[in-house]
Amino acid sequence: MGFRKKNKSPPVLSHEFVIQNHADMVSCLAMIILLGLMFEVTAKFAIMFITVQYNVTQVLEDKSEPVNLYQYGPKDVATVFFYLLIAVILHALIQEYILDKMNRRLHLSKTKHSKFNESGQLAAFYLFSFIWGCSILTAEDFAINPTFLWEGYPHTHMVFQVKFFYICQIAYWLHALPELYFQKVRKEDIPRQLYYICLYVVHITGAYVLNLHRLGLVLLVPHYLVELLFHASRLFYFSDENKQKGFTLWALLFVIARLLTLTLSVLTFGFGLPRTGNQGFSLAEGNFNVLTIRMTCLAAICLTQAWMMWKFINFQLKKWREHSQNQASKKKVVSPKSKPHKREPARGGAANGVVKSEDKTSPRARKAKAS
Repeated sequence: MGFRKKNKSPPVLSHEFVIQNHADMVSCLAMIILLGLMFEVTAKFAIMFITVQYNVTQVLEDKSEPVNLYQYGPKDVATVFFYLLIAVILHALIQEYILDKMNRRLHLSKTKHSKFNESGQLAAFYLFSFIWGCSILTAEDFAINPTFLWEGYPHTHMVFQVKFFYICQIAYWLHALPELYFQKVRKEDIPRQLYYICLYVVHITGAYVLNLHRLGLVLLVPHYLVELLFHASRLFYFSDENKQKGFTLWALLFVIARLLTLTLSVLTFGFGLPRTGNQGFSLAEGNFNVLTIRMTCLAAICLTQAWMMWKFINFQLKKWREHSQNQASKKKVVSPKSKPHKREPARGGAANGVVKSEDKTSPRARKAKAS
């Protein structure tokens, strides 16, 4: 990891050197972009990386003063790249100063160590994104009326907070791809992480490009809450395996979030957008309200929710089997021991009123002794 002091440095530009110092390299690249603001020749290019582009000033009916709104465009790629660098640096800081210190105290195995780091990083991101998303929904009154999701489509203009939110979301999930290499993720964990990273990138970018940012934001906030609860519960579980109550609450909210996602998606693509007056396809106007795109988006969301429910059911069945096996093993250990069988009394013993003689000499010797 970057920011970590090493006693022995690996060869320059080797894989181990890049992995250990990747955060320092990325920090230098980000500083070069920031230094570009100091010179007039490079300032116009540096601003394209740092600030949000495509601002438009409009006068709204309910507000007397002009408002700065934003659209999307090709220059957003540069902005996403810069904040991808920032995400890599923040990832290294959280790993170095929080997660690594906790790992040293817990003494986890390699498998749990990898999952602990993954949950720690994602829990921090989900918490920040959930709070940020809730503040946007509260300020813009997105959640008051469901018809707000499709009324006035295409929603080509965004306020600063909405556009910057999407820029940061895309940048974070794109930064997770090189982190698979930087964090030395195990080969068996790479496919699982690639699946959900790619799903996030495709869905968030699709909502941003197709001017469905209202629907995307409303769906992301409850989803992030559920994922935050899961990863926080897993962190507590790694610290103490008896702390499993959070998984029960997560299971309940997970199902509710899936139903909410399907309901809002069907309402938007099946009933809301087909009834709006602005039907058609136009790249210049940012209008994608045609049947093919609507059905493609709805199918993508439904298939994703079905895949997530399938993974969820398999996870619950696995936990149920493990719980059943643990209960069965405990019953075997606690079960009372079988009572020992009564042995038949030995000949000459005290059974039935016969006193056992302690003299071990033969009867003939006893008669000779008596005479």
